[in-house]
Amino acid sequence: MSAPVIVRDVARGDHAAWLPLWDGYNAFYGRSGDTALPAQITAMTWSRFFDAYEPMHALVAEADGRLLGLAHYLFHRSTIRIEPSCYLQDLFTVPPARGRGVGRALIEAVCERARAAGCARVYWQTHQSNAAAMALYDKLAERSGFVVYRREL
Repeated sequence: MSAPVIVRDVARGDHAAWLPLWDGYNAFYGRSGDTALPAQITAMTWSRFFDAYEPMHALVAEADGRLLGLAHYLFHRSTIRIEPSCYLQDLFTVPPARGRGVGRALIEAVCERARAAGCARVYWQTHQSNAAAMALYDKLAERSGFVVYRREL
């Protein structure tokens, strides 16, 4: 990776290069093979990035003409703030680019977009086993102390 990393909004023409990043992200969290996301979820996720009525957005990081990472984020209301909040839902960097500032650049770009949208906070979560990511996150943000619970319906 000799060229500088450029973070930009995803474009419709990026689909073929975005898809392996999305698949890599999902595989990292155990969603591959028999547990892979259905194609309809991937298709809907992609379409939401280009729907002006959706609060979901996507950024990609590229260098030397290759996509190296992605960040998906969304804006939402909160019961404890007047301003909207920004949830950084997905963040992924290809393994060869890790430790080279790509993840940091994506997070900073999400923060810039959130600031421009009037958000007062950006937050995200990761799995407790993702020590490499947490080493970066601990430099960029504070741990909230909250534990996430979920219940499938």
